[in-house]
Amino acid sequence: MKAKREGTRDKGQGAGFYFSLFPFLFSLGYGCAIAQSYPVKPVRIVVGFAAGGPTDVIARIMAQDMTASTGQTFVVENRTGANAIIATDLVARAAPDGYTALFSSLSLLVNAILQPDKIKYDPFKDFAPVSNAALLPQLIVTRPSTPVNSLRELVTLAKRYPGQVTYGSAGHGGSAHLAGALLETLGGIKMTHVSFRGNAPALVDVMSGQVTFMFYPMIGIAEHVNAGRLKVLAVGTPQRHADYPKVPTVVEAGMPGLVDTAPWVGLIVPAATPASAINRLSEEMRKSLGRSETQGRLKALGANTVGDTPAQFQEFLKKDYERWSRVIKAAGVKAE
Repeated sequence: MKAKREGTRDKGQGAGFYFSLFPFLFSLGYGCAIAQSYPVKPVRIVVGFAAGGPTDVIARIMAQDMTASTGQTFVVENRTGANAIIATDLVARAAPDGYTALFSSLSLLVNAILQPDKIKYDPFKDFAPVSNAALLPQLIVTRPSTPVNSLRELVTLAKRYPGQVTYGSAGHGGSAHLAGALLETLGGIKMTHVSFRGNAPALVDVMSGQVTFMFYPMIGIAEHVNAGRLKVLAVGTPQRHADYPKVPTVVEAGMPGLVDTAPWVGLIVPAATPASAINRLSEEMRKSLGRSETQGRLKALGANTVGDTPAQFQEFLKKDYERWSRVIKAAGVKAE
């Protein structure tokens, strides 16, 4: 009888052990289910710039593809202001569940470099990278009547008239501003930066002659060039661009450092977002960017597709942060 009771007790303990595993097994199964089913509801992609701009246009192309691929709606929401700080802060404080993401740009890093004591987020601690979508090579454009026809001639003009050559940008600390500041450093010249609330108004003043020139992404610029409202002094690519075969590159102009000024656009999410959601989003991004139709649409806009993994994007962001930190320090760029 004693042996029987002991056997019964052992059996009970064994059953108890297996019952104790149920919560763990259930959570494991639930986690697998999440990985397989995500997303199960609409995903919000926040953009910190106005509709129609380069970041917004590419975000909407990605959202359209991911909606078709996953069967769930990816909604682009524009939250403009403060060089994307408003949108970035909103996503940093959002629930880390994979249903709020930020289609970000170089502003993510520049704001942290220029205003470390004012912004409420850390670009590396508060966010997890998903995928770099594209690079946006820039053109150096001016009014056709401007008395220079190349980047070399522009630098010569700036040396002759220190501080009188002006360059516009979509905002203080943006890619065009930093590219101009880098040009000053590389060329040993002094120019005057004019900040606008967006690319469109800046370009209007360049075309009217109120501002001498500006760095502008290839997206949306061809119609103005073809209509004779702008002329291109240089392209910010290593080799001549097929759309502007007669225009020299910044490398040919003796400024190879300007090649690296091409701004990027990519997707990031709050730091504590589950890896399963991050990996699925990255997979969908890369799937979209691998489609020939999407590549054609982005190429027509002047963008170079990337589509990398979260780890690769993280490494890219670290290097970009270090590079722009050096440029900003060397050029003496300060926060407004």
